[in-house]
Amino acid sequence: MTSPKRLLNAWGLHPRKRLGQNFLADPSIADTIVSRAALLPEDIVFEIGAGLGALTIPIARAVKKVYAVEKDHGIADLLKTELLASKLSNVRIMEEDVLKIDIGERIDADGGKIIVVGNLPYNVSSQILVKLIASRKTIHRAILMFQEEFAQRLTAVEGGRDYGRLSVMLRYCSDIRTITSVRAAAFHPKPRIDSRVIEIRFLDTPQYLATDEAFLFSVIKAAFGKRRKTLKNALSNSTLPIDPATILTALESSGIDPSRRAETLTVQEFVALSDRLLEVERIEVS
Repeated sequence: MTSPKRLLNAWGLHPRKRLGQNFLADPSIADTIVSRAALLPEDIVFEIGAGLGALTIPIARAVKKVYAVEKDHGIADLLKTELLASKLSNVRIMEEDVLKIDIGERIDADGGKIIVVGNLPYNVSSQILVKLIASRKTIHRAILMFQEEFAQRLTAVEGGRDYGRLSVMLRYCSDIRTITSVRAAAFHPKPRIDSRVIEIRFLDTPQYLATDEAFLFSVIKAAFGKRRKTLKNALSNSTLPIDPATILTALESSGIDPSRRAETLTVQEFVALSDRLLEVERIEVS
């Protein structure tokens, strides 16, 4: 792997803070990630934020095809040159905003499911995760690198201060494990904190299946929208189109104390509450 700093200097390019560009500079880390990702020759990979190809190149050598998203035109041109030098022809570079790509329509997975890989910039990590959850019918699993503090939130369990909206959403529809940790010094430029690589393996069917998944996610978002408030107050003062009396009835009939806070609820309890809110609301309307 050529030094990112040397490559960028040769092309007259500079890391763009606005895009959260921190390029992996340690080839041993890339090899560890690819090895622990257990990629197969028949796999189709969708890479988010390909950058200078630190992961793209070893991944392309291990799988059938890589769709590499790189929004920065200058970096994408540099990546094309690196791929040519590595004699790799199974990578398609997509110079687009990943948030605007319809993964199901744009990625040809040959009848199977894709594997998503990426070193995600902190400022859009949440948006990308929500998008992947919504697109999970076409995704088998995701191997993603996050800043450590964000990774802690994703892997948190109920009862802790790190437990939040994304923790619940991921635990509803996936199994999560840590693949490896990456020190800040392994990047150029060096970020303020270390990173962690997480594997998200999406479930074919959630253990606790919600009647209306979109509504469940709305309830979760509303509950954590004012996380210092009790569930009754947080939900009553949210954008949910349900009156406080109905919310109180649903909480009590679900066996959930209205004075509890969102971070104390398990996934199972959120599903039960969501389903009960729908039932009570229909009764009230009828």
